[in-house]
Amino acid sequence: MTRENIEFQGEGGITLRGWFYPAQNATTPAPAVVMTHGMTAVKEMHLDDYAEVFAEAGLNVVVYDHRNFGDSDGQPRQENDPVLQHRDIRNAITYAINRPEVDGSKIGVWGTSFAGGHALLVAAIDKRVKAVVAQVPFISGSRQLAGAVRPDFVGHLREQFHGDRLNRFAGGEPARIPVITPDPTEPAMMSATDAYEWFSKTAADRAPNWKNEVTARSLEWASEYEPGSYISRISPTPLLMLVADEDTVAPFQYALDAYEEAREPKEIKVLHGGHFDAYGGPGFEECASAARDHFLRHLSA
Repeated sequence: MTRENIEFQGEGGITLRGWFYPAQNATTPAPAVVMTHGMTAVKEMHLDDYAEVFAEAGLNVVVYDHRNFGDSDGQPRQENDPVLQHRDIRNAITYAINRPEVDGSKIGVWGTSFAGGHALLVAAIDKRVKAVVAQVPFISGSRQLAGAVRPDFVGHLREQFHGDRLNRFAGGEPARIPVITPDPTEPAMMSATDAYEWFSKTAADRAPNWKNEVTARSLEWASEYEPGSYISRISPTPLLMLVADEDTVAPFQYALDAYEEAREPKEIKVLHGGHFDAYGGPGFEECASAARDHFLRHLSA
């Protein structure tokens, strides 16, 4: 499928790079979907597969790497800032609207994993968004921290964050931690076994520019991020949540609790499997087709 390499300005003038997929068989300006990946992931990690499904259905698609990752600019490298990332999504919407192929009144946002949280937040505050899909979304940093770290270890973790802040204030290099580890007892951003297996395999097969490191401050910022708190403000924008019943990375129960707070129109689909099953096999087919149909229903009418 034909796609165009693109670049546009993110928040603060940072250059973001990605792909534009034109809507297939469109003779007039068509709707557009802005897509972003999860924490540390790059666009080559199956976002192209989703974009092709959407483009074949008559939707324009904007896909790009978050600042500090992949092909996009930004320093320090491998730093995951949720505030700047969701502001960049709003810049990507502006970029899409300014393309002649795009009907700027019909914009959708799709996010997965950590960016599934961004999708919820952006849809709540930016009413240019007319349909939103949050796939295996990150809901609450405080709940994630409480579920992942023993209470007696939290103070020690916060001391490490404070030490990194002091070091950076003095001009030192940011502390870094692995994204994944083969030993689930070792410190990492994602210690789950399925995270290690998916990132290792996907990076080797599709994304050699992915790096197994992230700044320690990224973990601190993630623990403070509460995109689920915005979910009741998404209405009247139609919401689709795609969740996995065995998800240990973005726990299933957190998504269900958030969904209860969302207002109509809303829909939820439950995928049988883990967090990463959405990116391949039957899980991909189920998620991609559900998202495609949601966008067509609400953007093409």
